[in-house]
Amino acid sequence: MKRVLVVDDEKLIVKGIKFSLEHDGMQVDVAYDGEEALRAIQENTYDIVLLDVMLPKLSGYEVCQQVREFSMVPIIMVTAKSDDIDKILGLEYGADDYITKPFNILEVKARMKAIMRRSVLQESALESAKQLVYEGFLLDCESRRLFIDDKEVRLTTKEYEVLELLASHPNKIYSRDNLMNIIWGYEFVGDLRTVDVHVRRLREKIEKDPGEPTYIQTKWGSGYYFNDNE
Repeated sequence: MKRVLVVDDEKLIVKGIKFSLEHDGMQVDVAYDGEEALRAIQENTYDIVLLDVMLPKLSGYEVCQQVREFSMVPIIMVTAKSDDIDKILGLEYGADDYITKPFNILEVKARMKAIMRRSVLQESALESAKQLVYEGFLLDCESRRLFIDDKEVRLTTKEYEVLELLASHPNKIYSRDNLMNIIWGYEFVGDLRTVDVHVRRLREKIEKDPGEPTYIQTKWGSGYYFNDNE
């Protein structure tokens, strides 16, 4: 049984989502403010979190940012605005996906199930554990941990997935469309800037000079690739 945390200060919305998810056989916990949500994630293990942006006490962005300091649980941000900046902010703070109010509950469930399904497939793939090792770079695919110059670098779920894909196929160029479809899935309705945001964040975390990257290179007009330094 999948365990889900639904966070929103509008109790009628929470009630409706909870009822629908439980009808699909999920275990659903709820929280109505940011502090309550953060505490729940610290104390429990969830398969996914549906997190509203506008919350009392701590905003959804603040919750997401703090959660990413100790957990890579998949997070879908819910925003009442359709502005691109709100979507990009959610991704910047470590969210895996976003959805805009008003939403169709069927779309919400489809997004959640797609993310959880990919997580299960990724966990199964870890049975054939491997390490990707390059100069100053070690990606442990079993523990999903990255070390740069022997220091661990914390990555969000999607950052890790992008990096593992690129590093597993060094010097192979992936277009933004390719990355979007492989990592986020064909059902994802976001735009290609989602890919750019994650690549930029990865560079900020793993490159000594993000403006002159060593590992994640850009092939102008084509896409991104991992340079194996050979």
